[in-house]
Amino acid sequence: MYITLLTLHSLVRWIVMALLLFAVYGAGTGYFRNRVFSGTDNAVRHWTATAAHIQLLIGMILYFRSPVVKAWWKTKGSLLPFDYKFFSLLHLLLMFAAIVVLTVGSAKAKREMTDRKKFSTMLIWFVVALLLILIAIPWPFSPLVKRPYIRMF
Repeated sequence: MYITLLTLHSLVRWIVMALLLFAVYGAGTGYFRNRVFSGTDNAVRHWTATAAHIQLLIGMILYFRSPVVKAWWKTKGSLLPFDYKFFSLLHLLLMFAAIVVLTVGSAKAKREMTDRKKFSTMLIWFVVALLLILIAIPWPFSPLVKRPYIRMF
């Protein structure tokens, strides 16, 4: 069950990244080219937030079942490698903040009256969420914690 969730988590993370990059690109081109905020733009906004929420749910299940997190909370991080602190606190807080920013931006963009304002709201909030996510990812080249792009179990 845990391995299946990890595999699903790996798949959904790339879906979220693809949707978020596509949404940022669409919002940027819509704003700078004065496009009409179409039904497709609204669907991309909606599905980006939905995929991020699904990723959050899977991540929370994995967080509370993780042996790394359990070990860190049990010892309060004493004498454990920095990886434990990263996944027990930093990754959790940054990703949660990114989902909150993404959700607020999606809701605000949905309620804006003009197309240009919808695009600008979506662009600003989604870029901030994207930056938070990029900081929180344990990239293979990260000075904090290194993980491969795709883990095979």
